[in-house]
Amino acid sequence: MADEINTTEAPVAAQDAGQAQAPAPDQNRGPRGGRGRGGPGGGGQNRGGRDNRGGGRDNRGRPGSDDGGEELIEKLVHINRVSKTVKGGKRFGFAALVVVGDGKGRVGFGHGKAREVPEAISKATAAAKKTMVRIPLKEGRTLHHDGNGHFGAGKVTLRSAPAGTGIIAGGPMRAIFESLGVADVVTKSVGTSNPYNMIRATFEALNEQTSPKSVAQRRGKKIADL
Repeated sequence: MADEINTTEAPVAAQDAGQAQAPAPDQNRGPRGGRGRGGPGGGGQNRGGRDNRGGGRDNRGRPGSDDGGEELIEKLVHINRVSKTVKGGKRFGFAALVVVGDGKGRVGFGHGKAREVPEAISKATAAAKKTMVRIPLKEGRTLHHDGNGHFGAGKVTLRSAPAGTGIIAGGPMRAIFESLGVADVVTKSVGTSNPYNMIRATFEALNEQTSPKSVAQRRGKKIADL
């Protein structure tokens, strides 16, 4: 009787041992044996991560696109219509000349061309921000000394003025001094009235401006000894 009981329980024990050794089925596998895309660690989440990574590229900031958060004075000096002759005829566009300054001694100019006026102005403004230069000012209102500038057929003369004189300049030159932050100056333009040449001649004269402090440092002396 005891032998019959042992022989009956032996197959049952062997069957239980076989079930214990069998590996558990993978819950992540699909009905056909492949891994499901919706399961944890599946390819579905990885693909979603790739999509999110690709979408983040549009949010990256480009170097040089930010002006530091400062408020700039933008003045449109001149805009004219231009044309380009191509095989099929003429292609018309617009050219803009813009002056940009912070009103505290920094100023720059730029020009841009485009098929539409707003796009041409935005291109010129971006170019002007990249070419801004610092000009030393006397008491923050006028130039330190007189200066002359020449470009092409345009000649300009700049003179410092006492307080209360105002900006005696016209056309493109006035836009430069208003953006620069100069309150008192006397100017004279001789020759061409082309705004591009007048602005370049004015910037040539402004770049020659030097302050007593810079001259003293260059000579190795004190300002009182000059």
